[in-house]
Amino acid sequence: MQSKLTAMSLSRRAVAGIFAVASMALFAAPAVAQTKVRVAIGDVLSTETLSMILALERAKEKGVDYQVTHFSKEDLAIQAVINGQADLGIGTPYAVIQKSKAPLRIVFQGTRLVFYPVADKSYKTWKDLNGQPFAFHARGTGTEAIGNIIAKREGIQFGDRSYVPGSENRIVGMMKGQIKATIVDLANKNVLMEKAGDKFHILPGMTNPASDETVFASTDWMSKNEKQVDTIITEFYRLWKEMAANPTIIETERAKRKLMADQPKQILDGITGFYTVGTKEGVFAPSGGSPEIAKADLEFYTEAGQLQGPASDLKVEDFWSFGPLERARKAVDG
Repeated sequence: MQSKLTAMSLSRRAVAGIFAVASMALFAAPAVAQTKVRVAIGDVLSTETLSMILALERAKEKGVDYQVTHFSKEDLAIQAVINGQADLGIGTPYAVIQKSKAPLRIVFQGTRLVFYPVADKSYKTWKDLNGQPFAFHARGTGTEAIGNIIAKREGIQFGDRSYVPGSENRIVGMMKGQIKATIVDLANKNVLMEKAGDKFHILPGMTNPASDETVFASTDWMSKNEKQVDTIITEFYRLWKEMAANPTIIETERAKRKLMADQPKQILDGITGFYTVGTKEGVFAPSGGSPEIAKADLEFYTEAGQLQGPASDLKVEDFWSFGPLERARKAVDG
């Protein structure tokens, strides 16, 4: 199942490039009366993003229609929200908020950085990687943040850094002998251990994962569209709670709406397994966020060098707005 998910991920990244071009054309079109919430995401509809699209679909059924624009890179999606080309974004905007002073605020924690350092067995511990080459997803991303923190804690420095987008591409590089150590996601960690567990092993990673994908928007747009924001975040919170109790809900909801109908049967058959394992491993945290989670994120991204600290000087309210989530909890939990 995991290898099928990997194959899917390879193809969806190519598709993302096409969507990005289409997105630019869309944003260049003359302005028209806005009737839908415009959502920007640095990905295409896939197993990994399915839960988020389902939450938006549920909000649509409650009267809040939406239009997703897909980008090949997360930073392009964040920029679309800053420029007013999108209303709602899905990504990790912490560094952009601080550097640009953009009035963006996070309103929901969608996924967490549950990643796994994997290395050739010749590197028995992190100390053995001092001065050695290391591969990351891209500059300034979660994998590099994790690597920076672990290197600092272990008192080591990596040698040459290479950047290979996509966990699935990095494990292919490992099996070809081109990469000796990297950090990969849950699905691809499992693929690597299944196919080459005799050559590679998992090194100790982070015990308290920071936020990865979050839902965010501009403060101005949220203040003018509180009802729409509340409906969307309520459906995210409701679905995340249901998923925590029963991960099969994602496949049930997908089938009911005929989403991803063009995907091979093997991909669809793997959806429940993906969300079952992801929920168990903490990728999808059901709380949606809290001041404590936000503070931990600020500490993580400061230690990783992506935020300018010290973290104790950073204010949670400069990055998060908890109003929509608090109202969602009241609506769902009573």
